Amino acid sequence: MASKTEVKIRAAVTKALNTSAAFHRKLKNPFRKHMFLTGIHEPMTEELSLDHLEVSGVIPDALDGTYARIGPNPFNPDPRGHHWFVGDGMVHGIRLSSGRAEWYHNRYIRAGTLETKGGPPAAEGPRRGARDTVNTNVLKLGGRTLALVESGPFPFELDSNLDTVQSTDFNRTLTRPFSAHPHEDPIRGEWHAITYEPETQDTVWHVCLNKAGEVISERPISVADGPSIHECSLTEDYIIVFDLPVTLSMAALAQGFHFPFRWNARHAARVGLLPRRGTVEEIIWCDVDPCYVFHVANSFQNADGSVTIDCCAYESMFAHGPDGPNGVPCGFERWHVDPENRRVTRAAIDPSAQEFPRIDERRFGQSYRHAWVVSQPREAVSNFVAENALYHHDLKTGEKRRHDFGSGQVGGEFVFVPRTKDADEADGWLMGLVIDARNDSTQLQFFEALDIEKGPVGAVHIPHRIPPGFHGNWIPH
Repeated sequence: MASKTEVKIRAAVTKALNTSAAFHRKLKNPFRKHMFLTGIHEPMTEELSLDHLEVSGVIPDALDGTYARIGPNPFNPDPRGHHWFVGDGMVHGIRLSSGRAEWYHNRYIRAGTLETKGGPPAAEGPRRGARDTVNTNVLKLGGRTLALVESGPFPFELDSNLDTVQSTDFNRTLTRPFSAHPHEDPIRGEWHAITYEPETQDTVWHVCLNKAGEVISERPISVADGPSIHECSLTEDYIIVFDLPVTLSMAALAQGFHFPFRWNARHAARVGLLPRRGTVEEIIWCDVDPCYVFHVANSFQNADGSVTIDCCAYESMFAHGPDGPNGVPCGFERWHVDPENRRVTRAAIDPSAQEFPRIDERRFGQSYRHAWVVSQPREAVSNFVAENALYHHDLKTGEKRRHDFGSGQVGGEFVFVPRTKDADEADGWLMGLVIDARNDSTQLQFFEALDIEKGPVGAVHIPHRIPPGFHGNWIPH
């Protein structure tokens, strides 16, 4: 816990940096064509409620709920210092019932930062400082639909129409930052997250919530340089901490960039195995070759005590420009973490560029067989979208199946939904958004999870382009 003197020093330094950032931001070109504000990324300007949606093929009758996906949608965007990751949050949802598409809604997350730009009034609820933009993930936790972001702000609760209800600190139990990627232990019902904030460069936290959605522990973990930790994972005995070479850059912050994290070759890359039932002092740090990971497919323990992590990795990240994610993808990898020699060995499952891995979440933290991933551009610098494909990896046979979305088609993350609560692994459907860049329209497409090669079994047609975003989930009713 920081002393009162440290808090005062940090506040003074933060004020000085913010003053410098504002000054240098005004010097940047306000008319620059920003790749994450134009073209396929051009923000929507209206909140819509569409009740008459065209459907092709078949929507599985068993799907009763809302597919929701969130992403940045800057209100009155200014290219000066802008980064894709900091745009105002907008959630998009399609309500499904009995084989019908009942509605499409898109709604801004009612943050205070949005209101200061002239947007809708901010929702009530607690805040962690003035920075409260939430734009990265939407999921159901403790019976509530939550919009999430990493590095500080509290989540926002959404109602059944995806309107913002309030921000939440989980009934006053959360005192630390939260994460865009909490993971549920499907056996115990607990949720786990590794969280951080730019203002605190020597500490990250393991936050654990119970099934009811209340925080039961917040454990500080000592680090250096202020690492950006987007993701975590878990096994039977461990919470996995990714301390990789993307860290806070004071120079980028002072120069007016809203996302001040950069590749730091001097920061040692390591993976931490934090005991779930022990103390933070017992964490086992294991060296790994320099790389960066946004997203994990899964992780699990092996009979010999080692840990397997399947993830999408990059040779570097945020080293080639300030506008958005950039770096050369390494592909879909399997990491072997040996706690005895404290070393991580990396091997390619598939070296082609891909991101947003998803699995049957009922197998999270356990051995599993199936993963689905979407392909990505190979270039180090791009707007992170291109004509792409959906992959299915059978990790038992090594077989890779694919579905190409087609000319001008850009697919985002696809989420798995089991056919029934007790269905076998991968017995169910995939769903996700696909943009048709040729006519600025979008489809919510449905696939049989084990037979993606035959193409979508059905689709809901949205008559406008939903800008590329980050994460979506199925919110059952």
